[in-house]
Amino acid sequence: MSDKEKKQGTNISRRNFLKGVGTGTVAATVVPSVLIGSEQAAEAQEGGAISSATIQLNINEKSYEVEVEARTTLLTVLRDGMDTSGNNVDLTGAKLICDRGECGGCTVMVDGQTVYACMMLAMDAQGKKITTIEGLANGDDLHPVQDAFIQHDALMCGFCTPGFVVSSAALLNENKTPSLDEIKDGLSGNTCRCGTYPFIFDAVKTASRKM
Repeated sequence: MSDKEKKQGTNISRRNFLKGVGTGTVAATVVPSVLIGSEQAAEAQEGGAISSATIQLNINEKSYEVEVEARTTLLTVLRDGMDTSGNNVDLTGAKLICDRGECGGCTVMVDGQTVYACMMLAMDAQGKKITTIEGLANGDDLHPVQDAFIQHDALMCGFCTPGFVVSSAALLNENKTPSLDEIKDGLSGNTCRCGTYPFIFDAVKTASRKM
């Protein structure tokens, strides 16, 4: 692979990065927020098209250096990525379910805002603070939302639970005492096929009091 095809570091334009494999941009569909990437990342910079790059990601306050292709999503890095030292990222809490930004099972926080990790390019997460469900607890001390979900048995199959927990935590970071309608609206981007919504809403109310 030539130097023009591979470029290390974070000073990479999204346009040149995508040109390497001839793909289009991927919209980061987010409820309630939309994060696609900075304008600076979208601007063309000097240099030819590249098909892969080594980038730095800040995940749960830990730095990861990973090599990604243009089409690599943040979710792929979290679940299946390997850093340049040969260590697996291995953050499998965010679930790959619909893979099209509809169910919310892969929800993470990026700079405090909820994002569907399956719909965000890994390179767009450079320079941002990424928080997954693994990063909510403080050692053995569960986050109030995690504790409340256990208390109210707000899960069944468990596939949607990580996304709901992350979305609930993000909601309570912005609104300490949400009403039931505000809770429903804040979690509207997450789907529970088992129908545990009443328990989830009760868990968020309990967590709001603890927080």
